[in-house]
Parts: sequence; structure tokens; C-alpha cells
Amino acid sequence: MLNKLKNLDAYPKINEDFYSRTLTGGVITLVSSLTMLFLFVSEFRLYLHTVSETKLVVDTSRGQTLRINFDVTFPALPCSLLSLDAIDISGEQHLDIRHDIVKKRIDAHGNLIEAKQDGIGAPKIEKPLQRHGGRLEHNETYCGSCYGAETSDDDCCNSCEEVEEAYKKRGWAMTNSDLIDQCKREGFIQKVKDEDGEGCNIEGSLEVNKVAGNFHFVPGKSFHQSNIHMHDLLVFQKEGYNISHKINKLAFGDYFPGVVNPLDGTQWMQEASSGQYMYFLKVVPTIYTNVRGHSLYSNQYSVTEHFSRSESGRSRSQPGVFFFYDLSPVKVMFKEERVPFLHFLTHVCAIVGGIFSVAGIIDSFVYHGQKAIKKKKIEIGKFG
Repeated sequence: MLNKLKNLDAYPKINEDFYSRTLTGGVITLVSSLTMLFLFVSEFRLYLHTVSETKLVVDTSRGQTLRINFDVTFPALPCSLLSLDAIDISGEQHLDIRHDIVKKRIDAHGNLIEAKQDGIGAPKIEKPLQRHGGRLEHNETYCGSCYGAETSDDDCCNSCEEVEEAYKKRGWAMTNSDLIDQCKREGFIQKVKDEDGEGCNIEGSLEVNKVAGNFHFVPGKSFHQSNIHMHDLLVFQKEGYNISHKINKLAFGDYFPGVVNPLDGTQWMQEASSGQYMYFLKVVPTIYTNVRGHSLYSNQYSVTEHFSRSESGRSRSQPGVFFFYDLSPVKVMFKEERVPFLHFLTHVCAIVGGIFSVAGIIDSFVYHGQKAIKKKKIEIGKFG
């Protein structure tokens, strides 16, 4: 039985006395060994790295929200004038957004002066004015005037911000801040003057409905008049507003490996008159799944740009930077996978076997060629 098993040996052994080692054979062996090592290392590195599989499917998700992360610098707009609004096609509006927003005052050289979380306006004064002036008598409580914007005799406006809110409810623009006692006592006008010549960095995030809409950075505060979205600019009005800006970061959702946000690092400097700078974004929902099976829901986007100059007589053309976004109906799915170990093992065996066979053929060709040349020289008597 053992003898029959020996007969199946596909690798018969040759006695060392019959071996003939040559210099060329040694060189070929060394080169082939280095080639095997190089290819093995390359294959092993490929095995350690992951490969991504991409698939497109129809986005059928509903009732979700969209998170927008931003970091934008306005070198010529002070923080006291800059506000952020968000509006979508469902009719939902967020005006003068302050939550999850940080404003940083910067000087003309881009150096940080102050970081704050509040928006336009100032904290409420501790002792607001009485409606009718004079001294506090008996149990009378403080009640500031709303300067004609009251809806009833009991309405009180005890701060500049409350006067502005009352004006907004009426659909009025507050063009007379310098005449309003609350604003003068809070130092609002002086605060705006003190920040003249400064810039502002605004950073934070928005949580909006997953429908088409826009968000914009504008000078002044928003209000509605006859169902028209407008901004109160006259109280701070100069000859024009410089909306030069740099987008340090703009992302829809969390970061995932391989994502490219085309507006990161984008800078635009205003050279002509004031106007609207508009970005039109196409947001593509994306699901990224890593090798451990953990899924991350995020988004990618593409962008086009347009600048519209403000013309005299166009009262509806508000200066600012506007981002109009729309959602793609197609969702991209990225899935990371590793090369299966059996594939790696197969490739390694192919490398070793292939290089060994090719090296043997080359060695045999060189050896027999040298023997033939040597024999020919002996025949003609030139070998010596």
C-alpha cells in the first residue's frame, strides 16, 4: 500500500550528485524571489485595504430632517447686522436663527475680537421704561411702549428686541431705531457703530425639513409684509453692503470617507455694487456602510453659482448670500468590503507558481543556449 502511495508522488526527488548549479541560474533565482516578494507585499496591502461598492436606488424615505453644517466668514459685514434665515417650500420659516449658532467678530486682518451666541440686538435692560414715563408709583409695573405697534392696551415692549418683534407682527420695518428709547438705552445703535469696519464669522448648524428650500445670510432682520419676505435694512443703511465671503465649510449631514464638499474653501470678493450671490445646490442622499456594517446617513451635493446686482428701483432685491437647495430622488449607497481571504490565498498561490514556472523556463532557455554555444565553439576549435 505504501509503495502504491509512493508511485503517486508528482515531485520525484533527484540525487544531489546530479545537480548542476550555474551563475545565471543563481541570478534568475534571486530576481524571481524579489519579484515574488514585491508582488506578495502588493497583494497583501490590497487585501488589507477595503473596496467600495456603489449602488443607486430610489429614495423612498419620508418624514426625515436635513442637517446643514456651515462655517462662513464675511470680512466686511459686522456681526450686529448679520442674520440667518431658513425657508422651505412647505411654508415653514425660521427667521433670525440664533440657536446652535456662534458669531465671531473679526477685525480687518481676520483676527478674532469676540465670540458670541446671540444674534442682532442686545440683552433686555433690567429696568425698562414705563409706558407713560415718570416715576414708579405704588404697585405699578414697568411697561414700555411699542410705538404704535401694540395690538391691545395691555401690550408692553420692554426691550429693543420686543419693539422689533411687535413691528414684525405688524409687517413694519423698524426704520427709526435711533428714536426708540429701549434701543437707545440698550446701546444698540452705538453697538452697530462700534462694529463698523469689522467682519464676522458665523458657524453652526440648521435642522430643516427634507424638502426643497433655501437659507440665506443677510444684513438686517427679517419681517413679512403682504406675504413678502423682506429685511429691515434702512436703520443700518449705508451706500451699499459688501457681501464678500469665504465658505470655510458647508455640508449636508455628517462627514464620511471619500465625501467631497465642492464649496469648502470657496471665496468670493465683491468688486462692483451690492447684490445677491446665489448658490443653487442639488443634494443627493447618501448612505455609507463601513466594513463593520455600521451605516451613516448623510448627503453629497453639486453646485452652480450666480451673482445678481442690485439695481435702483428694485426694492425686492435684498443684498446677501443665498443657498437654494433641492433634493435628488435618487439615493447613493456606498458599501465598504474587504477582499475575501480565499481570493487573497488564490492570488498568492498564482504569484508563487507563475513566477516559479516562468523563471524555470527562462533558466532552462539560458542554460541550454549556453550549452549549444559552447558545443559549437568546440566543434570549430575556438573554445579555449
